[in-house]
Amino acid sequence: MVARNSVEEKFRVLAHGICEGIWIRKILEELKISLTTLIRIYCDNKAAISIDHNPVLHDRTKHIEVDKHFIEEKIKAGTICVPYLPTLEQIVDVLTKGLPKNQFDRLIDKLAMEDIFKPA
Repeated sequence: MVARNSVEEKFRVLAHGICEGIWIRKILEELKISLTTLIRIYCDNKAAISIDHNPVLHDRTKHIEVDKHFIEEKIKAGTICVPYLPTLEQIVDVLTKGLPKNQFDRLIDKLAMEDIFKPA
């Protein structure tokens, strides 16, 4: 599968993340663990978020129509919300990317993680 642009790729990833969030919620419900909050799927692409909330389907986004309708349906149903999170604030990058030391240290502080090998 080849993405035509970053918005298309963000939509595919967003739809996949929503499916996983719903799946995890259903597993928790089977375990009698009730969640009262929305599933939050953070996105760093403002264009993808604006297309989610825009009722007009532009010609440029027709190839992502299925994902768009799926995401819109879940937002309208109140199952999920998709807030904007700047790229530099994405804590998961600590686990998935090589980061500059200052950004790495700032994100580690947010996780409240400690270096167990740091001399005392």
